[in-house]
Amino acid sequence: MRKPLASALPKRCCSRAREQSSPKSMATESVVLVTRPEGQAGPLLSALARNGWRGVHQPLLLLRPVEVLPAAARQHVQNLDQYQHVIFISANAVRFGLEVIDNYWPQLPTGLNWYAIGDSTAALLRERGLCPLTPGQKMTSEGLLALPELQQPEGDSVLLVKGVGGRQTLRDVLAERGARVDQLACYQRRCPDLPAGRLAELLQSQGVRAVLISSGEGLNNMLTLLSDKETTKFRDINLIVPSDRVAGEAQEAGFSHVTTAANASDGAMLEALLQRRVGE
Repeated sequence: MRKPLASALPKRCCSRAREQSSPKSMATESVVLVTRPEGQAGPLLSALARNGWRGVHQPLLLLRPVEVLPAAARQHVQNLDQYQHVIFISANAVRFGLEVIDNYWPQLPTGLNWYAIGDSTAALLRERGLCPLTPGQKMTSEGLLALPELQQPEGDSVLLVKGVGGRQTLRDVLAERGARVDQLACYQRRCPDLPAGRLAELLQSQGVRAVLISSGEGLNNMLTLLSDKETTKFRDINLIVPSDRVAGEAQEAGFSHVTTAANASDGAMLEALLQRRVGE
């Protein structure tokens, strides 16, 4: 009989995970590496502890604000009330983006469609009194693009609030659909500056059996911090990833035990880990 999850996380965030490799029991697993950015791992670490795991935290992304916005980006913010759609790509986009927007708009403009890519992003926007549209469980660019409100944006102005770089799927598809798309890149993501061998030492010394990867960039940074030899050594470690796209990248890198969660939320990651643990 499957062990029930602790109830602190919303059930709607959890769904059936899809294994990308042959079943491997994790019944003896106890140590899980959480890779969320600094200051954002607490709820997941607590949930792991309530469900019988020991969590270890090593961020695989460093987040920093863009200190000086380009003139074009500042103009986008000043013209915020002229957009029909404002889309926040992540919870971090809300944290950093609203800090910028607040400098120009003490009171947020009305009459706009606000969008959040996932539950955590939406929750932060609701704290500001907004009612964002979300794609539900499919917390991806593709999920946002499937929303009815974005099917025919021809002639509309769209502002994407995001980090520097990253995928351009939203921008490209919305532009193809006839929208005028601007971007407010308000924060930077960087790979942690760890000494050579430090991540491998952590995995080995802590006896880490599973790693929770929140994004494709997090996976890429993990590969950057592991040498080819170290990657080979840890190829049998269990990876929990947020999408089929990241699962494919992990498999291409040589990892043989990859489980795809429904999305990157804490609840979905925990559910996928539990299913992996019971060897389903």
